[in-house]
Amino acid sequence: MSSITAKSYDAVPPLDVAFLGLGVMGYPMAGHLASAGHKVTVYNRTPQKAEAWVAEFGGRRAATPEVAAQQAGIVFCCVGNDDDLRSVVLGEHGALAGMRPDSVFVDHTTASANVARELYQVAAKQGVRFVDAPVSGGQGGAVNGMLTVMCGGDEAPFDAARPLMLAYAQAVTLLGPVGSGQLCKMVNQICIAGLVQGLSEAIAFGQAAELDMRKALPVISKGAAQSWQMENRGATMVDDKFDFGFAVDWMRKDLGLVLDEAKHNGARLPVTALVDQFYCDVQHMGGGRWDTSSLIKRLRDRS
Repeated sequence: MSSITAKSYDAVPPLDVAFLGLGVMGYPMAGHLASAGHKVTVYNRTPQKAEAWVAEFGGRRAATPEVAAQQAGIVFCCVGNDDDLRSVVLGEHGALAGMRPDSVFVDHTTASANVARELYQVAAKQGVRFVDAPVSGGQGGAVNGMLTVMCGGDEAPFDAARPLMLAYAQAVTLLGPVGSGQLCKMVNQICIAGLVQGLSEAIAFGQAAELDMRKALPVISKGAAQSWQMENRGATMVDDKFDFGFAVDWMRKDLGLVLDEAKHNGARLPVTALVDQFYCDVQHMGGGRWDTSSLIKRLRDRS
């Protein structure tokens, strides 16, 4: 059975593209590109994952990012962090070693704005165009082709890549110069951190008051308290289920990027810093791979 949910694809002429990184996000995103008719070459640090992808979607597997990028007009990437990104872009066998002038590198990694600016400058020296394009929507959004993509960079490469990104996204927006996508993703994560903590406290409060939260949540979700987190995580929080979704370890990585950026731009983030420490508590409870909604666990276990 396919790892992606079928969606209708806009008519885009088939292109040779590459996709670097086949994790829980990249695997289905690359699958949507293949299902949309593009000729996709994939690279993954663990070759078995790339072999499984090729068996499911076709295309071909490359042994290095350089080889994957050689025939590609657009190279997409979705890896773990700044260092992972540099490792697949730079160096003798990195993607830039194989990319031709005027090709486009689209980075979906949630990384720092600084690394986006750094790679933009390096790519420009050899005529390659770079777009930072972190995503929101989680694994479900990737599988269903309903991600939101936040982009930073120049208009021409964005315009070239946007029709392809719509294979796995519902919204793709250019926000400003390179780095703007990463900054917007930081804003996104700040919002989520506060929302999940508030929802955790609300559910824990309701349960302590012996209110039936399975009935209460559908009621308040029709009013001003409604949020994506309430709609998609409220019921599983009530049921104490967290073995899915966006991991606490990943959220702490993201919030680390946020707090580091805030040191440089002077933003005051007292709630975000506090919730980051709450996530640290969850990690110490053994919940590093739990969904971010597991913040409620520390309220229950410490009551």
